[in-house]
Amino acid sequence: MTTAPHPADRPEPLRRPGQDRVARAQVTRFHAWAADRHGAPAPLPGDPAASYAALHRWSVDELETFWQAVTEWCDVRFTAPYERVLADRAMPGARWFPGATLNYAEHALRTAQDPARAQEPALLHVDETHDPRPVTWGDLRRQVGSLAAELRRLGVRPGDRVSGYLPNIPHAVVALLASAAVGAVWTSCAPDFGARSVLDRFQQVEPVVLFTVDGYRYGGKRHERADVVAELRAELPTLRAVVHIPLLGTPAPQGALEWDDLTAADTEPVFEQIPFDHPLWVLYSSGTTGLPKAIVQSQGGILLEHLKQLALHCDLGPQDRFFWYTSTGWMMWNFLVSGLLVGSTVVLYDGSPGHPDTAAQWRVAERTGATLFGTSAAYVMACRKAGVHPARDFDLSRVHCVATTGSPLPPDGFRWIHDEFHREGTEDMWIASVSGGTDVCSCFAGAVPTLPVHIGELQAPCLGTDLQAWDAHGKPVVDEVGELVVANPMPSMPLRFWNDPDGSRYRESYFDMFPGVWRHGDWITLTSRGTVVIHGRSDSTLNRQGVRMGSADIYEAVERLPEIRESLVIGVEQADGGYWMPLFVHLAPDATLDDELLDRIKSTIRRRLSPRHVPDEVIEVPAIPHTLTGKRIEVPVKRLLQGTPLEKAVNPGSVDNVELLGFYERLARERS
Repeated sequence: MTTAPHPADRPEPLRRPGQDRVARAQVTRFHAWAADRHGAPAPLPGDPAASYAALHRWSVDELETFWQAVTEWCDVRFTAPYERVLADRAMPGARWFPGATLNYAEHALRTAQDPARAQEPALLHVDETHDPRPVTWGDLRRQVGSLAAELRRLGVRPGDRVSGYLPNIPHAVVALLASAAVGAVWTSCAPDFGARSVLDRFQQVEPVVLFTVDGYRYGGKRHERADVVAELRAELPTLRAVVHIPLLGTPAPQGALEWDDLTAADTEPVFEQIPFDHPLWVLYSSGTTGLPKAIVQSQGGILLEHLKQLALHCDLGPQDRFFWYTSTGWMMWNFLVSGLLVGSTVVLYDGSPGHPDTAAQWRVAERTGATLFGTSAAYVMACRKAGVHPARDFDLSRVHCVATTGSPLPPDGFRWIHDEFHREGTEDMWIASVSGGTDVCSCFAGAVPTLPVHIGELQAPCLGTDLQAWDAHGKPVVDEVGELVVANPMPSMPLRFWNDPDGSRYRESYFDMFPGVWRHGDWITLTSRGTVVIHGRSDSTLNRQGVRMGSADIYEAVERLPEIRESLVIGVEQADGGYWMPLFVHLAPDATLDDELLDRIKSTIRRRLSPRHVPDEVIEVPAIPHTLTGKRIEVPVKRLLQGTPLEKAVNPGSVDNVELLGFYERLARERS
């Protein structure tokens, strides 16, 4: 195992929050309240790091008491009481709050019932013009009420699936909340997904309603989607209705319903009171091997986990405007919508992250008055490289936190944000690098408003998350690189995978390496001072621009070309924060990797999947290495490309032709 630097060898923190900042943080007030009401250890005045460490230890040692405290602090409204907090700690299979009933959408819209806030913006929608358009709390609640009533008229019942092929626009939020109000199960894909990618997801869950746009605008260009929508309608036989949203102004196709007709009524929403573990939505894994996993998460589990994250970790409340650059195909969109739970105004940006220039996201933050600015580590590094000066060129005085996820923020990214926002006499910018996953739709580690920020490190494990680093023998390690594991259940862990009746695929995904313990697939270091360092994936999942993608999708697209015998795609995290994604191709006899074939490979991937799936390079190889059972070797090749010696990257006895691996070892040396 690699050994991390000893704390004594590390530089001083980049930022320490001031006493006033610590005192007014919600997590500080929660700690004092939990100590008084629920037996949490008393806060340690003047030592926020030790206080948080003690609170975190209590939150995982006394899991039931902690989550009960969260429900009380965040005023979770159960319409039927729970029998106990946690009926079974087994993973998988933990049963949270049995007997309880509630509704996620009811909590998301309760701010609208405050007359003082009904006319304030719940949503600020921004497109590439960068001009915000508000949707008030009152209008959001009215639209959800109208649409929920129409869904019921269409026969949608609790447990039915409702799907969205939508960009990050208010219609998507309304459709999600209306589905949740009815007790239906929401699922979405972004419209830059090709038809095959969408069908691989939606066909698994058999939706009864599809909300769709006619197209979208990105990078200053118009992208029509009528043909894709027609294919979706033809290939989803369970659909009872298709709802047309004319984002480009085109008429509805024959048989489709009009969005405006379904949301015009002034109808008070009716919220189905459903069990705590009733499904809320289905998210999708990357599809590295076979179809993407359809991950089912519960109304109650998401409600509690997101309330904890947004209130205690992100320190968000009614005074905040919450912006994160995302799309509806990424779990961060679901997380962003949950900003409504704490009464924050949610900023929805539908457009390119770099149009008309690299500074686009900072301009959106300025024009919306964002207080928490969330983006990808890749965007931060692109701004640094392009010479963008956000604090100099924009009024970002309201931003109190710059948060990043999708990949680890490199040390230079921390320094750049700090230097750009540093002003003498003012408190330095809170930089929150966070890490979690689609699998739990939340963070394992990241933001804590009361703790210092150290370069290249996440501030701490999250409350209620028993985060550990384990070696290959299942032993916890500190100040050493290990597998990221979660040793106790979290409420937002999947209920199950769709179409996985015996749970075997779910168990294989997380619990095979360490039975009964969640193994996530990341390399991490837990430092002896309580911070967390993320080193990248310990498996072969592709993670580009913060979006996890499956290699299987790329193979399926590329290998339809007659010139391609077989292919191998690898995603390599680089030391400077970059991400290199080469595609290795084994050509058919007499085929040549010329410019014409290169163009067809890239255009095929772009058309069938998305622009994100297009590789950085296409490299011809004599053959593709396999295991003895015929599986493509991805993880060992990734390790070789990261510089791991061949003898440490793979067991030669498990490879059909170990000599093929020498190519990748030489390529890594040439690129270093």
